[in-house]
Amino acid sequence: MASTLHSFASAADLASSLADKVADTLSAAIAARGTASIAVSGGSTPKVFFQALSTRDIAWDKVTITLVDERFVPADNPRSNHLLVDANLLQNKAKAAHFLPLYQDAASAEEAARLATEKTRAISSPFDIVILGMGGDGHTASFFPGGSNLAKAIDASTPRGIITMEAEGAGEPRLTFTFSSLQDAALLVLHIEGEGKKDVLAKAEGSGDEAEMPIRAVLRRATSPVEIYWAP
Repeated sequence: MASTLHSFASAADLASSLADKVADTLSAAIAARGTASIAVSGGSTPKVFFQALSTRDIAWDKVTITLVDERFVPADNPRSNHLLVDANLLQNKAKAAHFLPLYQDAASAEEAARLATEKTRAISSPFDIVILGMGGDGHTASFFPGGSNLAKAIDASTPRGIITMEAEGAGEPRLTFTFSSLQDAALLVLHIEGEGKKDVLAKAEGSGDEAEMPIRAVLRRATSPVEIYWAP
């Protein structure tokens, strides 16, 4: 599926523009169906976007927010994506939104993935909006090169839901939505910043194995067009 690059002069400009686009898309979904869903990514890149989005005047009480992926750590852990979203997005007007965490208090990451799949089943079929990031190694979500469940995660025939991932570059065990859960969102965004990430993107857009740079699975096979938002 084709991708479109939207370039901005600064991270602040990108954050404002993307917040407007996301707010409009959520509002349209609410008008059509009465509810809307969005899955967001962690890391430092989306913080300013989250803060901008939190101030947008939409019917947040009709919106369910979840995460594209999460570390298998409790919500109060400094490395938790839940904590990042709580501090930056679930603020201001967006405080009224419903948040569905991926982390579950379970004996194992596998059990947490099963519970999270059940809890999120109603909202991921498909998502209205998915916001992906990308690491310098070409990973997106928790689709890491060399990941324990990578082949399963990026296989289009793997059902919607959440599976576990362990990889050298991942730190803790991860919980991640599968490719099939993310690739057909009404609005599918790849949000990246910096010249380094633009270089990684250029490499990912070239030839090579998806397992080497798993973002390629999204760029090549997503059924929704990928809207790439980039700022230096």
